[in-house]
Formats: sequence, C-alpha cells, structure tokens
Amino acid sequence: MKKPVHNPREVAEIVAVQALSFIAGDPERLGLFLAESGIGPETLRTAAADPRFLASVLDFVMRDDATVKAFASASQLHPTNIAAAQQVLGDPQWERDVP
Repeated sequence: MKKPVHNPREVAEIVAVQALSFIAGDPERLGLFLAESGIGPETLRTAAADPRFLASVLDFVMRDDATVKAFASASQLHPTNIAAAQQVLGDPQWERDVP
C-alpha cells in the first residue's frame, strides 16, 4: 500500500502531472499546449521534471472553464482542488525553495 502524500507541493505536482497526462490524451489540446509553451513533444518528459513547467500546465488547464471541468471529471478532482494546486505551484515563496 502506498503511503499517503500530505506535502502540499507534492500533491500539487501530482495534480499537475495528471493534468499533463490529460492534456496529452487529446491531440488538439496537446498541440495547443505545445504551441503556447514553446516546447516540442520530444522535450515534454524532461520538462515535466521542472516545477515551474508543472505550474504552467495547471495555468493552461485553469484558464478555460470547459478544460477545467473536463480535467476535473477525468481526474475525479473538484475544480477547487485543481485551483489550490495551481496556487501552490505558482507561489513565489515556493519557487525560491526550488533548487
């Protein structure tokens, strides 16, 4: 049995990785995300290790109500949990703590 995660940063990163997987599951959405982020599909996996990139993933999801609702449904998360994860990853104090 996996140990539950209680660290807000870890939880936010997990939500962002789920969001990235959600985005990648729709070719049209993925194309838009890649075009806006300026990265290529070959660097997506590497970029996912960067917490600032993960914050941009949640920014992308949160800016459109339909996308938020679709991701919330797919991930079985409430939109407020997604917004909370976005806030944690976007916190400037948190960024200073990143190595």
